[in-house]
Amino acid sequence: MKNIAKSIDWDDLKYFLAVARTGTLRGGADSIDANHATVSRRLSGLEESIDARLFDRTQSGLVLTQLGEELLPHALRVEEEILAASRTIVGRDAEPTGPIYFSIAPFLALSFVTDDLTEFSDLYQDIDLHIEVTNTFLDLARREADVSLRIAKDVLDDVVGRRLTGYTKAVYCSPEYAKKIKDDGGIGLTWIGWDEPEGKTTAQWVKESAFPRAKLRHRVFEGVPQATFAASGMGLTLLPCFIGDRYFGLVRAPFQKPFLDHRNIWLLLHRDLRNTARVRLLVDFLAKKIKGRKGEMLAGLED
Repeated sequence: MKNIAKSIDWDDLKYFLAVARTGTLRGGADSIDANHATVSRRLSGLEESIDARLFDRTQSGLVLTQLGEELLPHALRVEEEILAASRTIVGRDAEPTGPIYFSIAPFLALSFVTDDLTEFSDLYQDIDLHIEVTNTFLDLARREADVSLRIAKDVLDDVVGRRLTGYTKAVYCSPEYAKKIKDDGGIGLTWIGWDEPEGKTTAQWVKESAFPRAKLRHRVFEGVPQATFAASGMGLTLLPCFIGDRYFGLVRAPFQKPFLDHRNIWLLLHRDLRNTARVRLLVDFLAKKIKGRKGEMLAGLED
């Protein structure tokens, strides 16, 4: 004897209900926006799985058999439970409560974004921010983060992306170091670089800078300590102006003009989360704040 509970594909019950309510395959298909052939196939599959007919075929349409009438209230209860579960989930997501997993680059954590996140936290007391400060591009598709704020040229991930703004960059150093600088292209000065090969004393970005004759001497592969070492007097460093202008102990080096970087600020989220209330609130809030700081982001272009 078949185990009926194991034989039933519960997804087939919605096709059974659609036909039971309308009395025809065509009507059932139209009521759930499905294909007529699909409804017929799924209904036949359900009948085969339980080894019994659920409908009698008559000239006026499909009529429930005795077994079909007995199955109907159970199918209705399953449908109601699924609808109730959906309402619970949608209702919960419609309220701005719960956690948001937010990824931000260390550089950006030095900027006004921290003030904006604090303001958001004060406004929405029932939303908890789980913030990961990392240079790694977390995989939004695998829900390693819900929302990510990145600096990038392009974003090719399967995500919903908002390109918020470009930004300017400039050379920064300590006030004491700035006193050494002359209008000679950087003779005798030192650059703090990133991951350039060992032994290399120049790079293309150095040649294109306001100080092409300064020596590429140190390597610090992280923006935060790079800015910190520059503030301590180790040398020159290249930073976004919206970070360097706010960083304690740094000044813009003389004899230069800020320039527009080739990258942009991106705010990203997985497309499945774009209608989640708490995520949408954060994304809209940050987008408005960052776009509203156009003057700070493009500092120096008007000079």
